[in-house]
Amino acid sequence: MQEKKEDDRQQALNKVSEVGIDEVGRGAVFGPVFSAVVILNEKNKFILKQFGVMDSKKLTPKKRKLLLPKILLLSSDYGIGQSSAREIDKLGIRVATELSMIRALKKLKEMPSKLIIDGPLLLRPWKGIQENIISGDSKFTAIASASIVAKVSRDNLMERLERKYSGYLIFKNKGYGTKEHLSSIKKNGITKLHRRSFLRKSNLI
Repeated sequence: MQEKKEDDRQQALNKVSEVGIDEVGRGAVFGPVFSAVVILNEKNKFILKQFGVMDSKKLTPKKRKLLLPKILLLSSDYGIGQSSAREIDKLGIRVATELSMIRALKKLKEMPSKLIIDGPLLLRPWKGIQENIISGDSKFTAIASASIVAKVSRDNLMERLERKYSGYLIFKNKGYGTKEHLSSIKKNGITKLHRRSFLRKSNLI
């Protein structure tokens, strides 16, 4: 009887409990927007919390990089998707962000029945059940994990792109419109990875 209770408890812990999705790079002026989806069971949610998984914005870059392999190892499944600067200019940032999320979801072995999404905006192309959570990355471990996966993946790409697009301090600003970045655009011009639609708003083109 005790063994059955233990088996039932173990099964409950191994059940999928959260499918969290988040994006990063939405407000940048250079490079793609990234999204990640992470599926966690109860047991691994608890373990990742113990490791220090929380909202990626509250973690140092070093801590995020240390947590990434742990998240990938303990997730039941995960997916990463992106949408290019060209797509952002053509479709608008909201549609491009949704596209990156759908691409992340398509990487999963099977489609989840319910998503929890960080922020107030519905994922309009998604036909399944979804729940929008304001500041979800500080409330749900699966969303926090997704935010870390997306952030580290995008930061790694930005560091690689720095070699090709030196002079814009991409390794430092990660594609965001810092004062230095905008000043370097005025000096060096725009690249094909800059978001023209964003720079128009800043009157830089």
